[in-house]
This record gives sequence, C-alpha cells and structure tokens, in this order.
Amino acid sequence: MTEYIEALQHLAEQFGKLQGVGRKTAMRMAFSTIELDADSVQEFANAIIEAKQRIHECPICGNLTDRELCSVCEDESRDRSVICVVEDVKAVMSIEKVREFKGVYHVLGGVISPINGITPDKIRFAELLARINRDGAEEVIVATNPTPDGEVTAMYISKYLKPLGIKVTRLAYGIPVGSELEYADEVTLGRAIEGRQDV
Repeated sequence: MTEYIEALQHLAEQFGKLQGVGRKTAMRMAFSTIELDADSVQEFANAIIEAKQRIHECPICGNLTDRELCSVCEDESRDRSVICVVEDVKAVMSIEKVREFKGVYHVLGGVISPINGITPDKIRFAELLARINRDGAEEVIVATNPTPDGEVTAMYISKYLKPLGIKVTRLAYGIPVGSELEYADEVTLGRAIEGRQDV
C-alpha cells in the first residue's frame, strides 16, 4: 500500500508544507512528481532551488524580486506620493493586473492579530513610517483584506498616520467581506481602487 512507501510519504509531507495544500492534494502532487521522467524531475528541482536562491524582498517595499529592486520601485514614472499598503505580495500582483494604480506599494508581510500575538512591531510598519518620512508620501491607501485582522490593521494605520497629516484611504467595499484580494477579479479590484474612501 502507498502509505508504506517511505520515499513517497516523505515527498507528500514536503508538498504538505506548502500553504493551502492539504493531505490529499499533497499526495496527488507526490504521485504527479513520481510520474514525471527523470529530466523533468531534475528541471522541477532546479527551478525550486533557483527561485529560492534568486528571489528576495525588495529593500524598499517588501515586494518580491530577482533584481536589486522590484519592477515597481525601479519605475520612475510611478507616483511615490501615493503608497498602497498590502498584506502580502499576492495582493500586489492582483492589483497590478488591473493596471489602474499608478502609485507604489508597501508590503506589510502580515497583519496585526492580537489573538495570534502579531503586534505592529512584527509586521513592516516601522519601514512604512520611514518611507513616508523619507519620500514625503501624501496618501496611504490601506488595501488589507476585509477580514477582522485586516480591519484592525487598517484602523491602526489610520489612527497612527492621520495625526501626521497623511491622507489615509481604504479600498471601497466592492470586494466581498471575508474574501482575499488574490481571488478578486480585475473589474472588482479596479472599482475598489477608484472608489476608495477616507478611513
């Protein structure tokens, strides 16, 4: 029986470490990998190693890149007076698909979650403040997911920045509450960006 094939179990356990991959999916992925020819398996392994070695966080915004800076931070035409604050890189990719936003991003790397012990010092909030002071940002668009922790994070950012004279806006609620930005379609995201409101 397959559960006694140690190497297959070990491979499935490794796939199971990936976010959003359950036990059954991990086992299907393990079987799919075993069914590949040797060259394809080697190419697959090399792609994982290369991605891990070359991809890193942009030192300015926290987005992923394989260059010194990410493509957004390198782009001189972007409006640096408007910073869109997101939870993770997947949100950057989703918003960029819309091609409506002309500002820059700041990836927090998570959200404030008192229940899980995640405080503002455990996300990239200090780096956001440093950017605002350095670059003279005029508006911060809070684009955290419309979840309880996303709302807590948005309120924290707003309460901290408004006394500094920074305009703080939030994506309009064209995005269903409880969903995540990476699953929103381009039209919904576009309308949410256009209809953003003061927090």
